[in-house]
Amino acid sequence: MAKSPTPALLQGTLDLLILHALQRGALHGYAIAQTIHLLSDEVLRVEEGSLYPALYRLELDGAIAATWGVSENNRKAKYYELTRHGTRLLAAQHETWTRLSDAVQRVLARQP
Repeated sequence: MAKSPTPALLQGTLDLLILHALQRGALHGYAIAQTIHLLSDEVLRVEEGSLYPALYRLELDGAIAATWGVSENNRKAKYYELTRHGTRLLAAQHETWTRLSDAVQRVLARQP
């Protein structure tokens, strides 16, 4: 059976997923995208054109901090990690997501 197309992420959801992935510790961009892909059972795929602007925005907001390091394949890579502000933001966004997804589920479970 063919896989259905990758669903589009709701606005704001990508930030939540990035922050969640960084709970495990510092990761470079490709590793963040792979973590999201694997944790979603390969349903979600984050493209570079979405990932790096989101990382830049989160860094400007102070939710993540970046440092340069060397990746597993011996290449220079920017590593991102959560800040205290990012940890608080993750908790708030997770709570909002849970309320929203629960509400959508309630609507879908009811007959029109």
